Amino acid sequence: MTKYIIKGGRPLQGEVEISGAKNAAVAIIPAAMLVDGACRIENIPQISDVTMLLNILKRMGAKVKTVDRHTMDIDCSGVRRARADFDMMTRIRASYYLIGALLGRFGQAVVAMPGGCNFGSVRPIDQHVKGFIAMGAEVEVKNGLVVATTPEGHLHGADIYLDVASVGATINIMLAATFASGITRIENVAREPHIVDVANFLNAMGADIRGAGTNVIKVRGVERLSGGTYALIPDQIEAGTYMAAVAGAGGSLLIKNVIPKHMDCITGKLEEMGVRVEEGEDQMLVSRSGPLRRINVKTLPYPGFPTDMQPQIATVLCLAHGTSVITEGVWDTRYKYVNELLKMGANITVDGRRAIIEGVERLTGAPLKACDLRAGAAMVIAGLCAQGVTEIEGVDYIERGYEDLVEKLRKVGADIESVDIPDPEERPEAVKIG
Repeated sequence: MTKYIIKGGRPLQGEVEISGAKNAAVAIIPAAMLVDGACRIENIPQISDVTMLLNILKRMGAKVKTVDRHTMDIDCSGVRRARADFDMMTRIRASYYLIGALLGRFGQAVVAMPGGCNFGSVRPIDQHVKGFIAMGAEVEVKNGLVVATTPEGHLHGADIYLDVASVGATINIMLAATFASGITRIENVAREPHIVDVANFLNAMGADIRGAGTNVIKVRGVERLSGGTYALIPDQIEAGTYMAAVAGAGGSLLIKNVIPKHMDCITGKLEEMGVRVEEGEDQMLVSRSGPLRRINVKTLPYPGFPTDMQPQIATVLCLAHGTSVITEGVWDTRYKYVNELLKMGANITVDGRRAIIEGVERLTGAPLKACDLRAGAAMVIAGLCAQGVTEIEGVDYIERGYEDLVEKLRKVGADIESVDIPDPEERPEAVKIG
């Protein structure tokens, strides 16, 4: 077990390199299941979710070769079964992308229900299932497993309208439709950058997918995907997290390897708060020296403000002058982290999907626990901003989505370290005297 120890109050100065997009990687790695032969994927982030997915593929019979720290050759041609390891699948949300990939390749799939972060309600896959059924699959959820079969032996094209613009359903249906006969038309799809990245990866391997990034995606089924090379886009949320960190702690950061257009929804809100953002071709200079202003934020599907940045922006707003209101427009609830910020002196009231934040003069270091990936990132930001020492447990959540977070922050002036702590079962019992 590991925890982070942060001594706050130090502004951030220097430059930070953004890794490949987590949300693209955890979809594109399962998509490799559709490729006949080896595909080389570049700019893969070194995070625990990626490691878990690669291990799942290897357990199924795939060959995975490390070319360098951020480049992998994946060859799934040796996979002969449509069932994945149950225990490994339940540890990661992106496991559900294997349903679409396996269903598309084998006409059947047996996959565990997704794990990962829990925001207070079970992650629904009803829109995924709706799409699979429309393409001719029979889907049953039993004993924690999703069992999908195709009585005809393959999927066929269909017109599918998503009731909500679900990122997961959009990608999963796109994967399943890659080999489906005819044309699959998916309406009311999500438009996030990593959806476009998945479509671009598949097209680079020989798929025929059009419209990714718009409200309608059309997939014309093909017979085969062949190997090739593809580089992942930079991580929008990792970049946004560092932007929020410098907004809260102060200082100036040059954030490199970004696509500034992807950051518009975050940049706009930070500028409202008094943060200065200067854009280059593939980098952004973010600085803050004056006071923070209050703002209102509502999370929405892309190109709106991302729900994955909600905890980070809320943490920064704890130090803004005046009253800010955050409205969560994606998940029913995502405010478990608020109790941790209250320990530090924050003034936050949660009412359903709304959080009302009264700015305070300072946050004070405290022992905290990360309750999910992005909440954990928010705890780190809070520690950087706070006076005194902050200790954060549950950092395995954070390491699911942030590569070398501690090292990157140390290089820009943060006083943060990662320390091992003994497992409760391994701690020595107290010695009784007398």
